Amino acid sequence: MSDLAHRTPSDLTITPRDRKFGRGASTERWWNGGDPVGTALYNALSATFPKGEAFFVESVRKFREGADARLAAEIKAFTTQEVMHSREHVAFNRRAHEAGYDLSKLEERVDFRLDLVRSKPPIASLAATMALEHFTAILAHELLKDPRHLAGADAETAAMWRWHAIEEIEHKGVAYDTWLHATKEWPRFTRWKVKAKVMLLVTRNFVVDRTLGTLELLRQDGITGPKAWARLFWFALVRPGMMRKVLGAWASYFMPGFHPWNHDDRALIAKAEKGLGEAYA
Repeated sequence: MSDLAHRTPSDLTITPRDRKFGRGASTERWWNGGDPVGTALYNALSATFPKGEAFFVESVRKFREGADARLAAEIKAFTTQEVMHSREHVAFNRRAHEAGYDLSKLEERVDFRLDLVRSKPPIASLAATMALEHFTAILAHELLKDPRHLAGADAETAAMWRWHAIEEIEHKGVAYDTWLHATKEWPRFTRWKVKAKVMLLVTRNFVVDRTLGTLELLRQDGITGPKAWARLFWFALVRPGMMRKVLGAWASYFMPGFHPWNHDDRALIAKAEKGLGEAYA
């Protein structure tokens, strides 16, 4: 394996945390601080996770052969974490359905995208997974860093998102290190060119699909047209402005020498984990 694959901290432990959230309880329709826009955006994200994270696991595991013991162990822990994330988002999506939302159009869009990627060689699935894992990691970092993103949210639902964010950060290097292992014979520029092209494609699809999904859920709340677009862009780009705030971290993916763990945010994980522990004490 290339020495580039060893930038994940040697003392990092990927720890699956088997938590269950919201069992036996209903979730308010506008659970995110009473805001239909914030609720719709997170619900649209959640609609992608059950099938999307199963796809991530499938894509990474196809390239575990020949991995060193450390990477093999990280792939195993990554798989366990993602399976539990899928389980919790299935439960959350069920509560969103019970609150009156129809997620079927959003789920059909996920199926369409995944079927398209699966029609390509397996390395394309791994490259897409690597790009999307970077997306989830930088969104997770921002979610934990700024409490305004879930200010006033239902406590149990907010805890689920923070738990998910902790683990997304913790395993953020696994798909990338697997990619480096799988492409170790490639010239460096070829590796960069492919990952850059895939990230641009993934970014376009991510932004388009999550925007359309959020607008569909807002439509179900009777919020449509310019008003829906304006409120969504304000929430995403201005206040709390998550998409604006992750732009620099997104762009770092294209820099020479990039690795997800060039930015060590384990202190943020520890702080968030302490907060979760106190909430469940």
